[in-house]
Amino acid sequence: MNYAQLLFPDFSLILSGYLICRYTALNRTVWQPVESLVYYLLFPVLLFQSIVKSPIDLGAASGLMAAGLMTGLGAVALAYSLPHLPWLGQRVDVRDHAASAQVAIRFNSFIGLAIAERLAGSQGLLMIAVLIGVCVPLFNVAAVWPMARHGRHNFVRELLRNPLILATASGLMANLLGFHIPSWLEPSVARISAASLALGLMTAGAGMQFGLLARGKLLSLSVLSIRHIAQPLLAWATATWLGLDATQTTVLLAFSALPTASSCYVLAARMGYNGPYVAALVTLSTLLGLVSLPFALGVLR
Repeated sequence: MNYAQLLFPDFSLILSGYLICRYTALNRTVWQPVESLVYYLLFPVLLFQSIVKSPIDLGAASGLMAAGLMTGLGAVALAYSLPHLPWLGQRVDVRDHAASAQVAIRFNSFIGLAIAERLAGSQGLLMIAVLIGVCVPLFNVAAVWPMARHGRHNFVRELLRNPLILATASGLMANLLGFHIPSWLEPSVARISAASLALGLMTAGAGMQFGLLARGKLLSLSVLSIRHIAQPLLAWATATWLGLDATQTTVLLAFSALPTASSCYVLAARMGYNGPYVAALVTLSTLLGLVSLPFALGVLR
């Protein structure tokens, strides 16, 4: 399978968002409200729908969920360890680390859902929705904690305000309770979900910034290496150890190699940290996804 060709539609939307934002009248003043609409409404609807539309077999999905959590915990441990490494710690600004650690941990769900559907159809979509459901709470807790600790924010309040945590938690609960979206509402929800993928990818492109990539080079290299090299290797080792089947392994590897979440910038800026620096890391991570996804799917797989 030509994974570069498979990824082209998603990354072409990212490129379109970047070009439209930079070279037309539809600049950041237009895209910032769109980004908020996607983050706070459209994407939570997509997550909820993806989780509730097919019953989750906890027994069959337990290995995949365990692999996702183990891979994520490994990335969290690596990201948190950076200021304590003897050869790196003295060169790392603690506030920049607090803001950028999330880049090593979090993932772009828009790209993940779009790719999983093309890799394995509705089964792949459900699998990655399950991974998102179990990993988003963990990863968001891990992302918020360093910034809340250094900035003295209310940690619990920041978590309860996160729309992705609310959507995934309610979706998992609804699925386990046997709730189904009414048939008369399904077309509307499906159209909102489709819009969230296209707009989410375009807003990721519109938010790309290159200006501060030179800041904290060692820290930048470290968090991006965890995101794009360490996580795919951890996922491959975990899938092999747990004996996941071919489809689960494919979805897990794709999940582990995704670019970081475009909302990292939103979270860092909202909590009073260096938003432009995080935006630059998100930009480079988005570009590195063109390499890490084919590496994970075409080499490790």
